[in-house]
Amino acid sequence: MVRTKSLAQHLADDFTALQEAVLRRMNGTADAATLESLADPGLAEPIAVALTHAYTRARGAVRRAELGPGPSDRLRPLRREARRLAAARSEAEAVCRRVRGQAHVGLSRASERLDIRVTRAVLPSIHQDCLRTACADLGLPESVLNMPSGAAGAWALEHGVLTGEVPAPVRELVECDDAVFVAALLRDAREEEDSRLTHDAVVERWHRLASAALAWGRYAIAQAELRALARPPHARHGALDALEDAYEDLAVLACRAREAKYLAFRLSCRIRRLASTGDLGVRITAAHLTAYALMADLRPEATSAVREAVRAHQVGCADRPANCPRCHTALADTLQVADPPKEAGEEGVPPVAEDTDAASPLPEADDRYALLADLPPGVRVMVADAALGDDSAVCGYGWAAEDGTTGLGISMAANSGEAEIIGICEAALSALHADDDAQVVVLCDSKQAVTCLHTALAEGSSDPAHRALLFPESRSLLERLLPHAGRVDVRWLKGHIGHELNETADTLANLALRRATGRIAERTARRGIGDAVRKLPHPATATAA
Repeated sequence: MVRTKSLAQHLADDFTALQEAVLRRMNGTADAATLESLADPGLAEPIAVALTHAYTRARGAVRRAELGPGPSDRLRPLRREARRLAAARSEAEAVCRRVRGQAHVGLSRASERLDIRVTRAVLPSIHQDCLRTACADLGLPESVLNMPSGAAGAWALEHGVLTGEVPAPVRELVECDDAVFVAALLRDAREEEDSRLTHDAVVERWHRLASAALAWGRYAIAQAELRALARPPHARHGALDALEDAYEDLAVLACRAREAKYLAFRLSCRIRRLASTGDLGVRITAAHLTAYALMADLRPEATSAVREAVRAHQVGCADRPANCPRCHTALADTLQVADPPKEAGEEGVPPVAEDTDAASPLPEADDRYALLADLPPGVRVMVADAALGDDSAVCGYGWAAEDGTTGLGISMAANSGEAEIIGICEAALSALHADDDAQVVVLCDSKQAVTCLHTALAEGSSDPAHRALLFPESRSLLERLLPHAGRVDVRWLKGHIGHELNETADTLANLALRRATGRIAERTARRGIGDAVRKLPHPATATAA
């Protein structure tokens, strides 16, 4: 046992040794001591990190082989290894979810009586009112009872759960803007680990912005990939070396993103534990008990019904010794206790909004043609779509118009939402350049992209789209489109319903992506584009189709 604990500690401290042990286990060559050590719940997260690194590098090896001059038969074992690593990583992530779930159960308010938890669940609005009153009576800020799902560190500092001076180097990260912070994450992955990132004041921001750093890692892969494809296979050696380096950076970024997620989770757990003990924990418990007493006075019949249901439930519940930590939600669902809703205009309840479906960029109608019912004659209607790969930031976009014209191309996108915005902007700009007086409606099946662009065009500013657009390519496109905001409308179209223009735009976007990344030959791409365009309805009947 001592030897096993020592080995588990060694694996936790040595990433290379851990990864080798994990791969031996995956290949069936690990000894019994290694297998026992790897079963330690404390190694669940490090194992997932090690497999994430190995899997990302395996995908890089596959991509390098695909673009290299060597024989194609060497791809088969590389792809098989990548699939095995993907399966092992999925299993490791499932273990992590179980371990995190057990930690959450341990931090729940299971020590609180079950009838209190059930009453709170079946009378949520009354509970909030009573809790607000209890906080006022006890001189406790209401915010102390509402620990946020994010920014828990700031909450803890505000309420004195965490104390201590933030060192000046860490404060630099706390106070810098997002672009500077992401640049620090990239340096952390590519040059040297930044010890400041593990500080409580920083980990949640690290977790939030890790996806942006990963996107820039995919951007570097895209650049290396396109440089390689611009050369003949026999002259790609230098570009393929750069691609391999970019995948190594992405592997480290992916590992660090997982570490950030885990550290943010641990911080949240620690804060919850601290908030349930000591003076603050005593005051929070008192507030909940006072709120329950107020609820019992206001709704005695409901609290009595809950107590009877709890008594009957606990007769046969196997979790009764642990105070039924997970039973309150299911038990509340079985009770028919009316919690009267507040009326519009009461405190905390917004007034009912007027029906504005006609003006909304996201109509809920299933009829695809109802989207165009209010358009005046002469408006040019287009549908745009986009496609994005897994590791590379290269995206393909395509559009098709009712007059039979089409277009496609490639750009760079951090995610599918940014790719869809690029497709919409490219479609609209192509129509505006073709006709200086054109009024354009661009339809897209991405609600995120439509909402973002609709708001930006309505305000005549790129600010509403700032968070959605990470790369310079998309930001430049939006800046070019904004001067024409009065001539462009963006609307949502339900996707995958057989709409001819939508299907064509989707096909063109995928063909553009596959051609740009070398997945299909130029001749095959041209043939696919021709087939997609020929399937379009005749322009004279396109609107009525």
